[in-house]
Amino acid sequence: MDGASEMAKKSIADVDCQGKVVLMRVDFNVPQDDSGAITDDRRIRMALPSIESVVKRGGKLVLMSHLGRPKGKGPEPEFTLRPTAVRLSELLGLPVAFASDTVGPDAEANVKALQNGGVLVLENVRFNPGEKDGEAVYSNKLASWADIYCNDAFGTCHRLEASMVAVPNAMGAKPKVVGFLVAKEIQYLSDTIANPQRPFVAILGGAKVSDKINVIQNLLGICDQVLIGGAMAYTFSLAQGGATGKSLVEKDKVDLAKKLIAMGGDKLVLPVDTHCGDDFKGSCNKQVVKAGEIPDGWEGLDIGPETAKKFASIAGKAKTIVWNGPMGVFEMPPFDRGTIAVAEAIAKSDGISIIGGGDSAAAIEQLGFADSVTHVSTGGGASLSMLEGEKFAAVELLDNC
Repeated sequence: MDGASEMAKKSIADVDCQGKVVLMRVDFNVPQDDSGAITDDRRIRMALPSIESVVKRGGKLVLMSHLGRPKGKGPEPEFTLRPTAVRLSELLGLPVAFASDTVGPDAEANVKALQNGGVLVLENVRFNPGEKDGEAVYSNKLASWADIYCNDAFGTCHRLEASMVAVPNAMGAKPKVVGFLVAKEIQYLSDTIANPQRPFVAILGGAKVSDKINVIQNLLGICDQVLIGGAMAYTFSLAQGGATGKSLVEKDKVDLAKKLIAMGGDKLVLPVDTHCGDDFKGSCNKQVVKAGEIPDGWEGLDIGPETAKKFASIAGKAKTIVWNGPMGVFEMPPFDRGTIAVAEAIAKSDGISIIGGGDSAAAIEQLGFADSVTHVSTGGGASLSMLEGEKFAAVELLDNC
């Protein structure tokens, strides 16, 4: 990321919304149970500041989002956004209209009927093939309804879908701004990392080195220390000639791990011990062994207690911490201990702590530490891309301050 300056984008607060149609891309891709009930409304709640800003200033708000991975061949009832409109209405304490299509006659009629301060949720954008293939008729239709475009969907900022790129482009010179959520994500994930307070520590976990190669490389260049946990540590272990038993390893990434070890030197901190099981279940036989000494028939399922202590101690002294990915099989106690130890240390730290989406965000939420960290990212894939130093077309096209 080149400095913060070029990322400074106009926000929804900078534009006059009174009587104007604001087309806002949000991330309402919420988890639901089998009956369609929303099990976690955090993504809807995170969008409320931008939504309320438009409503309170008399704008006419049209919200668009995706949900799940529909095939793009028309409505799929299990992926309808209707429940999110209902929940949004409860959270706002205002009626929220819902259109049964995205660019069809119902959406058109609902947009026309919007009063100042009114809110409309369009049906799932991914029901339309145009969302993925960028077909102009679809994008132009959405663009034609709006006076202002606002991107508040950080979770999809790394994607090139029509609602993120083609639609704002089709709006020509009309204002194109960020919502408060995207502005905050950019501030923490790019500006903080461009100018970190030191020591700057990254803690990376998860299963695969291949998912995190670019992140590890980028962060080794800017961090003081990069700590590695999760199953990807076993691939590093293998690269050092260690024994990994039946642990999850990527044999084809061993050479790469060797390169990262050489490149990282003392900056790259690997586990010193491993909590192993003889089966992939919480009730298995367990033992703690030194890293790289996992016996045949056993698999590493978490960092060991010495590593947890070491990682917690490093995190405690950091002035900036980025955490992405669990330290072990977090959803299967007792192999959640390493992740809990790291999460507690980050929560107690007085440094700037940034939790990069996905499983790490879920862990911080579940453990009740979300209020004790500086920033929990709403986008797993997007936060990873930003930590890799990628530029996002969906953000670049928005108006600069």
